[in-house]
Amino acid sequence: MTSHVSAQAAAPVVAVGSVQFGNHLPLQIIAGPCQLESRAHALEVASALKDIAGRLKVGLVYKTSFDKANRTSASAARGIGLAQALPIFAEIRSSLGLPVLTDVHEASQCAEVAQAVDVLQIPAFLCRQTDLLLAAAATGKVVNVKKGQFLAPWDMANVVTKITGAGNANVLVTERGASFGYNTLVSDMRALPILARTTGAPVIFDATHSVQQPGGKGTSSGGEREFVPVLARAAVAVGVAGVFIETHPDPDRAPSDGPNMVPLRDFESLVKRLMDFDSLAKTMA
Repeated sequence: MTSHVSAQAAAPVVAVGSVQFGNHLPLQIIAGPCQLESRAHALEVASALKDIAGRLKVGLVYKTSFDKANRTSASAARGIGLAQALPIFAEIRSSLGLPVLTDVHEASQCAEVAQAVDVLQIPAFLCRQTDLLLAAAATGKVVNVKKGQFLAPWDMANVVTKITGAGNANVLVTERGASFGYNTLVSDMRALPILARTTGAPVIFDATHSVQQPGGKGTSSGGEREFVPVLARAAVAVGVAGVFIETHPDPDRAPSDGPNMVPLRDFESLVKRLMDFDSLAKTMA
């Protein structure tokens, strides 16, 4: 698969349904459980998040994954799969009116997934996979690329150019920490303005995967969810277009990423505080 790279720039404001992501616009939220567990669970969490977003008057994109293709262990639960997930994504969009984001792992998935969601997300480990990026770009959907834990922030300019050069300017870039030694990630807040400056795209901060401890439990990843609010406040104070927060009614019983997910009962108060920080940061900018 090849493309003809042009000088097209990334769009400074990216619309996902009625949600507008821009580095100088009010904060927007991407949230949901790590893994799509069932139709009932997805609709329960999506409904709760929609109610919260309505009360707070904040834009919300619902996030969940039909397949966790990069689990630490082969024995770990991966999800319900693409065929079962697509009707659930479509129902969330039609019945609740929420835009939906999900991960894609292979170029062959992009066109099919694009029929049922609003945003195709490129996992951090796959952010330099050219064929996957081009296939996602070709759908015309918004593409959210997570910065690899192994990349410098300025390296993402080349990633974004692959997508914009394929004719799709609607790109989001997400910071989720950098590998630091074994089983540890660190968040360098300098990366946020560098990403904005070097890619021209709206920047998202992934507050929950940034506290992940990859492979930290041997056959699964650990995490330090108590630091999610700390890093999220810091990122919003620096200035971002949005925050990505995985949340779950009972994270300790979740099939994946439980240690770094925010309990749903704590989600509203966290987002309200982040909105306050965002308002202050962007008023003073």
